[in-house]
Amino acid sequence: MSPSDSTHDDTPAKAQWFNTTHWSVVLAAGAGSSPNAHEALEKLCRTYWYPLYAYVRRKGHSPEDAQDLTQSFFGHFVEKNSVGRASRQRGKFRTFLLASLKNFLTNEWHRAHAAKRGAHATHISFDATEAEQLYAHDATRDLTAEKIYEQAWALAFLERVRARLREEYAADGRTERFDAAEQFLPGYQTELTYAEAARRLDIPEGTLKSDVNRLKRRYRELLRAEIAHTVAEPEEIADELRHLMKVLSG
Repeated sequence: MSPSDSTHDDTPAKAQWFNTTHWSVVLAAGAGSSPNAHEALEKLCRTYWYPLYAYVRRKGHSPEDAQDLTQSFFGHFVEKNSVGRASRQRGKFRTFLLASLKNFLTNEWHRAHAAKRGAHATHISFDATEAEQLYAHDATRDLTAEKIYEQAWALAFLERVRARLREEYAADGRTERFDAAEQFLPGYQTELTYAEAARRLDIPEGTLKSDVNRLKRRYRELLRAEIAHTVAEPEEIADELRHLMKVLSG
């Protein structure tokens, strides 16, 4: 799927909603004013485990060391209130997180290594085997560690949005309709025509086309919502979406 911009809504309700997005909650925690920040920060970090792992691997670390370093970084970042150094002027979560990782790798690995498996360490769950399978593909391309991080971040966002959208359809008992409509969205390839897919579902072709249009609209809504969780101000959403599309286009 390809992300797409939509018109920004400046209603008071929208502004109030934005104040409760993950990054806004985490930024507030840096000033000691949000009891929900720990949970919000962990939710944010779960999207970034592979981009950070890929960055560490590209820096020359073995799979085992990259796994330990990434996990240790998350533990340090979440438990030590590293976000307290953030500010709205520092902007997007992806930028702040990568800068924090670089600092961690340079200055704090030995100290973190000693406590990485402590009973009180925070662990972000991820599949090391899956990470290596993904990295095996990324490693074949002539990309810097920063470029790999950016592309992995973009693809992780799209997959997160797709998973949320599929969950919505599944909750309504419409998984089959989702699977049929999804293959006609930008970024997917299918040999089926609308007529053939509709016939398999035993629905009119026009109904399937309407499903695809609704799926596109909802996808854009969810993508904007996910992006909003990672920026400091509503005005940054459109800029981050443009950056996402730039990264995906290579």
